[in-house]
Amino acid sequence: MFDGLTSKFGGIFDRLRKRGALTEADVQAAMREVRLALLEADVSLPVVKEFITRVQAKAVGESVLRSVTPGQQVIKIVHDELVALLGGEHTETQINGAPPAIILMVGLQGSGKTTTSGKLAKRFVEKDRKKVLLASLDTRRPAAQEQLEILAAQVGAGSLPIIAGQPPLEITARALQTARAEGYDLVILDTAGRLAIDEELMAEVAAVKAKANPQEVLLVADAMTGQDAVNVAKAFHERVNITGIVLTRVDGDARGGAALSMRQQTGQPIKWLGVGEKMDGLEPFHPDRLAGRILGMGDVVSMVERAIETIDKEEAEKMAAKFEKGGAFTLDDMLAQMRQIKRMGGMSGIMNFLPGIGKIKDQLSKANIDEKVIARQEAIILSMTRQERREPDLLKARRKLRVAAGAGVEVSDVNKLLKQYEQMRDMMKQMQKLQKSGGLGSLLGNLPAGMKLPGGGFPFR
Repeated sequence: MFDGLTSKFGGIFDRLRKRGALTEADVQAAMREVRLALLEADVSLPVVKEFITRVQAKAVGESVLRSVTPGQQVIKIVHDELVALLGGEHTETQINGAPPAIILMVGLQGSGKTTTSGKLAKRFVEKDRKKVLLASLDTRRPAAQEQLEILAAQVGAGSLPIIAGQPPLEITARALQTARAEGYDLVILDTAGRLAIDEELMAEVAAVKAKANPQEVLLVADAMTGQDAVNVAKAFHERVNITGIVLTRVDGDARGGAALSMRQQTGQPIKWLGVGEKMDGLEPFHPDRLAGRILGMGDVVSMVERAIETIDKEEAEKMAAKFEKGGAFTLDDMLAQMRQIKRMGGMSGIMNFLPGIGKIKDQLSKANIDEKVIARQEAIILSMTRQERREPDLLKARRKLRVAAGAGVEVSDVNKLLKQYEQMRDMMKQMQKLQKSGGLGSLLGNLPAGMKLPGGGFPFR
């Protein structure tokens, strides 16, 4: 979402770093460029003006201009002000009151309310072990209630039975009654939307809110709509007092201005970011991490969290035990690692979290990194027999032809995969030797306590 802004900021700050000593004029020139970059990213003018004023006031002081690294000091000030602009700290969604807690989802039609309701339910079911009831109040959009019912089944949540012709207020009352009677911890009410804000929409949402008395009123807004999303947020907040924002489609080519403007314009925090259509495509919003991504510093913490969330713990522990006993690295193990990368969003998903990635985006795009490579490699391995996957040395010319035909690839693709496997196998052998000799253990022993690997030290557990 912030590729353009990250690229512009990267160029501005690279020039600041290279200059060494800075004058007030240097800082002012850089701030003019920052101002233009923010406006081009669709950040609203009042927000840009206030941001630049605050940064400039801190950046032209003697403590900055006469410091050993004035360029770095200016970058830190911009980072800190970005964090403040985005809300300062992560704000949790309030679901831990007396059950049932109630979340009211509001927004325009097409913003992703129903999909987001399913994503939230999945998160609260799996992460917080909550018993969640999904209820659709959308009696206007064809099959909207059926869509939410299907999503509920997919994510392990309950779904309020559909009664044809029942109006939203009656559905709300029935959802609350069902939740209390059946011991639900959380009710998510998915309201109807419109193509544009109108009085009928707002009156209906306000009436539902008065009836349900929710702990949270979450506005779902499409990041692709830019400043229109900010205007929608302001309108909903003025009428129903939203408590938070879910920004969807942040993986698209939106310029990002909505995220930087919404918090400032409404005074309410962005709580979640929606990525893609899959039910696990929802990230908690952390202002400091997003500021780091915008400034090209990466977000390794979120990458590690995503790895922890998507990893198959039982499979990882089996692999760890196997390698600790000196077991050989097989093509089945390589397949398991490929699937882990896919669960984390593929190579592009992982790279978005890495520091400095903005500087090489162009090179990466020219390199034509094909996300389908992992799928092809997976097909190659699955075209082998179990014995071949355990003993890759069996794969001679005729077997390779059979495997290539089964996977729909060339023999050269099979050879590339086997070469990659050999390199990974050799690396694994080196790590096993280090562990046996105590080299790996002593290395891990020097890590800070918070960075120790579970189970004593082998890096696969």
